[in-house]
Amino acid sequence: MNKDHKSIDKKYLWHPFTQMKDWVENDIIVIERGEGSYLIDTEGKRYIDGVSSLWCNVHGHRKKELDQAISSQLDKIAHSTFLGLSNVPAVELAEKLIAIAPRGLSRVFYSDSGASAVEVAIKMAYQYWHQKEGKNTKKKKLLHLTNSYHGDTLGSVSVGGIELFHKVYHSLLFDTISTAAPYCYRCPFGKEETACGKECIEALREKVKKHKNELAALVIEPVMLGAAGMLKQPEGFITAAREVTREHNVLLICDEVATGFGRTGTMFACDTEGITPDLMAVGKGITGGYLPLSATLATEEIFNGFLGEYEELKTFYHGHTYSGNPLAAAVACANLDLFGKEKILETLRSKIELMTKRLDTLKDLDHVGDIRQAGFMVGIELVQDKRTKQNFPFEERIGHNVILKARERNVMIRPLGDVIILMPPLSIEEAVLEELIDVVKWAIERVMGQG
Repeated sequence: MNKDHKSIDKKYLWHPFTQMKDWVENDIIVIERGEGSYLIDTEGKRYIDGVSSLWCNVHGHRKKELDQAISSQLDKIAHSTFLGLSNVPAVELAEKLIAIAPRGLSRVFYSDSGASAVEVAIKMAYQYWHQKEGKNTKKKKLLHLTNSYHGDTLGSVSVGGIELFHKVYHSLLFDTISTAAPYCYRCPFGKEETACGKECIEALREKVKKHKNELAALVIEPVMLGAAGMLKQPEGFITAAREVTREHNVLLICDEVATGFGRTGTMFACDTEGITPDLMAVGKGITGGYLPLSATLATEEIFNGFLGEYEELKTFYHGHTYSGNPLAAAVACANLDLFGKEKILETLRSKIELMTKRLDTLKDLDHVGDIRQAGFMVGIELVQDKRTKQNFPFEERIGHNVILKARERNVMIRPLGDVIILMPPLSIEEAVLEELIDVVKWAIERVMGQG
């Protein structure tokens, strides 16, 4: 029996980050299956998955080894609690994660979403200082970057900085301190890139120094601020963050939910400058885009800060029903094995170079103001006036119109405002990658009346 999934969707569902009035009034796409770099809808139409199904798919859809990992685990057990018990896949995954993580991270705490992993890191940092310095410690505040995004739970929103998403919840949030996020195209210090003195780095140093006695931690996405519109940090930014936090006895939390597992060209974005944070949140690509799973990695120093006698109440009283889920952990193990077996990071280099070369063909378009790239993470910022960098009026929804136009040629992407985001699976074939960028260029030209 064929169901009208579109009508059923519109009758019962509420989609994330979606104005549902528009949704129910327009045609929608319902995905039924996937193959490699493609999504296939209920009508049999194939689309290039240009954003890795929201930045999480790594090896493509229906990857044989990942399918088999899930099937094999289902023959054993799908889930058992991690509270007071352990399980084989979660144990093995922890060993694999620590083997590839920045040197010095040694403990793994499981959650089930990126926001949860960040929440865990925040609570660990706060409780660490509470137990290290006593309940009257002044180190209770968190420092974060403006324009940052770390998820949609209230703790992660508190260290976020995207007003469009977060302003309605301000009265629910705890107080934090912010410092200017690097945004070289629209420098918050009024500098041009040719005259940049890396004022953002100095501002970060000064903010940490000024508030060192009250700061528990600095929370950052290293290298690239994803949901802010792919804002790339200048070289040396994360090194400076590590140095200044260590100098002033402030913990460093790196949110690698979006940037981890090869997205920037290295296994983790921290690896680009060889730094190790005190706490690191990972998610999205951890299972190759198959199942919900995340983790917070900690140093032994942080872990030891929670050790004590039962009556000392130093336990980290936090957990999730599906923490360490065996099914998700099993496919995550298979995902990490593929990185070695198929030399993913090595083969990615030529694709990154190809992507850079093809993106250069967009720079001369009248309304492409800036192209930001770190590995396979790309943001194409569209502007009304290239000379003045003037934005399009919000209500024109230019980015949205571009992604709808791209669908006409079987490419599935999503915008962040008027920034077109590209983050294909790491496994994408070079010919398909070229087609993806060609279609994006075509869609921009058509929407802007240039084609």
